[in-house]
Amino acid sequence: MKVIIHILLFISSIALVQAQHSVARIWNEATLNGIRGDLARPTVHARNLFHISVAMYDAWAVYNEEADTYFLGKTVHGFNSPFTGTPIPTDNLKAAQEEAISFAVYRLLKHRFAGSPGEFLLLLEINQLMRSMGYDQDNTGTNYKCCPAELGNYIAQQIILYGLQDGSNEIGAYENLFYEPINPPMLVEEPGNTDILDLNRWQPLSFVLFIDQSGNPSGSTPDFVSPEWGQVLPFSLNRDDADIFQKNGDDYWVYNDPGPPPYLDTTAVGGLSEEYKWGFSMVNVWSSLLDPADGVMLDISPASIGNILSYPSTLADYHNFYDYYNGGDTGLGYTQNPRTGLPYQPQIVHRADYARVLAEFWADGPDSETPPGHWFTIFNYICEQPALENKMRGMGKELDDLEWDVKGYFALGGAMHDVAISIWGIKGWYDYVRPVSAIRGMAELGQSSDPSKPSYHPGGLPLDPGYVELIEVGDPLQGDSGQYVHDLKLKGWLGPDYITDPVTDVAGVGWVRANYWWPYQRPTFVSPPFAGYLSGHSTYSRAAAEVLTAMTGDPYFPGGMGEFHCPKNEFLIFEDGPSTDLTLQWATYRDASDQCSLSRIYGGIHPPADDIPGRLIGQEIGVNAFAFAEQYFTGGKSENTVDAFHAFPNPTNSVVQLELDFEGELPVQVVAADGKIVRSSILNFNNNSAFINLTGLSDGVYTIVGYEGEKDRKFKVKIVFNND
Repeated sequence: MKVIIHILLFISSIALVQAQHSVARIWNEATLNGIRGDLARPTVHARNLFHISVAMYDAWAVYNEEADTYFLGKTVHGFNSPFTGTPIPTDNLKAAQEEAISFAVYRLLKHRFAGSPGEFLLLLEINQLMRSMGYDQDNTGTNYKCCPAELGNYIAQQIILYGLQDGSNEIGAYENLFYEPINPPMLVEEPGNTDILDLNRWQPLSFVLFIDQSGNPSGSTPDFVSPEWGQVLPFSLNRDDADIFQKNGDDYWVYNDPGPPPYLDTTAVGGLSEEYKWGFSMVNVWSSLLDPADGVMLDISPASIGNILSYPSTLADYHNFYDYYNGGDTGLGYTQNPRTGLPYQPQIVHRADYARVLAEFWADGPDSETPPGHWFTIFNYICEQPALENKMRGMGKELDDLEWDVKGYFALGGAMHDVAISIWGIKGWYDYVRPVSAIRGMAELGQSSDPSKPSYHPGGLPLDPGYVELIEVGDPLQGDSGQYVHDLKLKGWLGPDYITDPVTDVAGVGWVRANYWWPYQRPTFVSPPFAGYLSGHSTYSRAAAEVLTAMTGDPYFPGGMGEFHCPKNEFLIFEDGPSTDLTLQWATYRDASDQCSLSRIYGGIHPPADDIPGRLIGQEIGVNAFAFAEQYFTGGKSENTVDAFHAFPNPTNSVVQLELDFEGELPVQVVAADGKIVRSSILNFNNNSAFINLTGLSDGVYTIVGYEGEKDRKFKVKIVFNND
């Protein structure tokens, strides 16, 4: 019955969707549906979103006089996609673009989601979608000069071939090739964590039945997802910038290396051990804020939340950035909405409702489309706002919906793909512990605050009256025969044992034995099956926020406000709630990103050490990915523009090497974002190579333009200059 209802609802909505949105948006929604029905693998789906966005962009760009393709007819990381001519001319370029896009994405979806748990429903959806558009999905030809349909098939074929050699091990179902965990699994349904060997390293979790965040049963002890993903071929990341570390003779590729996290020394008190203890202890303190019965209220509107001026630069600074006992950060809020000129209206709600909604809303996206997919839904949301103008960087002509969407998906997909490669490379190399393992493991050791008190151990949890205490005689937690006296107890979310029916029950907050602490998650999930350091959510979100800020030319959501409504007693899944209607609100894309980062602490998934470096790396990746994508938007296709051109490193802080199929002198100009010529040179290309010194420029995005003859353009490329 559920399948029939799904089919009927989808068929009835197709005509309405097609009338309201571009064909790129329609196929992006189909992709997101495919992700929602598949296993919850953020890295794999960041790659899927990127490759499908590339297919849409190239199918559009090949029929556009100004834009340049990214993949078609190019050599990308050594893979050549042959393309020796323009497709057959057409009187209706938009119809050709739409047809090529549809066939390209249709073929890719069928390939990438073959064997998915939701494959049946996805095939019903996309087959009906092709029929509704009047396309013959049985046309599998790849003669791209023949017609737009076969061009789309050809693009998909080439991307599929590229994906089979891009380092993802797609051909092996993305399984790990060499990573092995140090620690034996912990059975989370049982108290304790006595078998953990190293409290600094990731520990697999065992369940009676593990169910991922998309609702798919997946055995009992899930493997680490994508610890070797740093080897996957990136978008804007420079392969020469990766550090290649070795462990047991195996290579781990790490971009944007943040250095090691704080490690626990179980033999002595002091040093970075205290930062380890502080961070994981804060995760528990924030879990004690999840009971609406505590009566604590706060304003969650942009009048009070958001507008963080700076991030901490050292571990010691984290203590002043986070509100340890009350939750939240240093955000100042805003005095008024800059788009309306009016103050933001306060929204007073239970702190616990806000924290619980954050934890669930940002966990995997409201419909389990994984974090990178979630930011595609946010992009689609802003595109529907009447206040948005489809102007690249907020300037110039307004683009039609198709051009806007394919460019946005291309840039956003590239950024999400690069985040997956960078962060999972870091996760695989540093292999850092999750809170559920660290907190239970330290609790097994004892308390590290007072050698004169029972259960002292230098690697144990610090005592904190009201939050971390010893179980004394007469305590309800002492056990039937007092066997737990002098063990540790924590005040936090009580966990799934206090929830019989999540539709009606609320676990609340109270004292629990510390070695039986639970994150605010489902009991069949508990924690993502991969290392904590760094937070993928923090990095994906900040990178996406930077892409949306750059693309729209405005840090603010259209109209100065983005919203997501969470109805009373309907939104939460882990338990009943929220206790009142609640609307998440964000002034800027960065505010939404910062809120996502906090959600992972409230949810018991990450300590602060996982968070801040992720935000900083996301900021860098987002800015660079958009600048890298943007060069293709105005790449040009005149006879005077050559395709065999490379510029590296990009970003740079000094000299750029240019490689061009050219010998001799060539005039070059460096143009700032405001159109001002900041440098002119005559370069001498020798063996197809020349160098240009950009030292002394201010941070920003510049265009290097080379000319041959009377201002006939030879090449044009965007360069990101960063003095850091």
